[in-house]
Amino acid sequence: MNSVERMLVPAQQAEDGLSNADTWESGTKVWASSEEQILKCARVVDETHDVKSFEFRVGDGTPVRFEPGQFMTVSAYIQGRTVQRCYTISSPPTRPYLLSITVKRVLGGIVSNWLHDNMKPGSQLRAYGPSGSFTPTVAPAAKKSLYLSAGSGVTPLMSMTRASIDLGLDRDIVFVHSARTPADIIFRKELERLVALSPRLRTFFLCEGIGDESDWPGPIGRLSLQQLSEWVPDYAEREVFTCGPDGYMKAAQTLLREGGHNPARYHQESFDFSAGAATVETARTAETAAPQGDASQGTFTVKLSRSSKTFTMSASETVLAAAKKAGVAIPSSCSQGICGTCKTKVLEGEVDMKHNGGIRDRDVQKGFRLLCCSRPTSDLVLEL
Repeated sequence: MNSVERMLVPAQQAEDGLSNADTWESGTKVWASSEEQILKCARVVDETHDVKSFEFRVGDGTPVRFEPGQFMTVSAYIQGRTVQRCYTISSPPTRPYLLSITVKRVLGGIVSNWLHDNMKPGSQLRAYGPSGSFTPTVAPAAKKSLYLSAGSGVTPLMSMTRASIDLGLDRDIVFVHSARTPADIIFRKELERLVALSPRLRTFFLCEGIGDESDWPGPIGRLSLQQLSEWVPDYAEREVFTCGPDGYMKAAQTLLREGGHNPARYHQESFDFSAGAATVETARTAETAAPQGDASQGTFTVKLSRSSKTFTMSASETVLAAAKKAGVAIPSSCSQGICGTCKTKVLEGEVDMKHNGGIRDRDVQKGFRLLCCSRPTSDLVLEL
């Protein structure tokens, strides 16, 4: 049995493999979010006039395990400095040998423009392992789903949809996507093809304007409760996953609440796709501005199990901030306990962690913590 077959076995045993975390935890390589790998570009696909998908193989050619909807942090050396950005993996985990990210060229965007101008088959890119909790496994009992996306926020929901189709689940999914014009609809043709493969998948497109497509048959404007009710009369019964610019997600959440949807069944991606990805520069500013405790609380020793490096830190600092001061490279992005990039296993000791949704309970139970929002309460040994 090969690795792909091993990965699919749990899905055959479960009622719905898409929402079963075990589906994505068997048979393939564990690529920790703190581990850097070299990716080799295999293909570049033009999705729209300003959006490209970049498909990569892991350097050693092994398959990679992740959950649909997760992201990875890419690291590029641009204009004399290393810049990191988070991009959702748009490919499904059912195709573990080829990872893709789908990137919109953003005006002034350092990494997005660099990728569009420089990345080609054969090029290499450094990246940290998959992370994030915006996946269907947060709602394993959900029978019906509603996907709401705008712009490049379509990417995690596309990974979820592709995985569902690949697993042959024929899940009840309604996919509503908003774009500026019909020409800006990312994955438009593929979504139309997937609808033909899965009778219970329905897609709706909403555009702000028609652009050059004068015969556009769809509605024009922004998503409203009236339009949603017309397309999805049972939206209140569905598990909702939303991704897009911050303003879009806030508007979607508001109209759903006005329509009586249970907020407990609403999930959204945490970092802002309007800027293309979360930025390290913003993260470091937030990290510096984090409230500092009383230095008189004392200091603690932090040991890294893999490198045997040791440093001391104040109880008032976050572990991430102290590690960076000590010259320890740890992948991070939001530094606010949201994105999950800095998730690390604490082998010994205790920390006080105050996160904002970037880590799941099952990971906490396994000993993982987000270093950006964790302060030590004892000496620590970290799996780094």
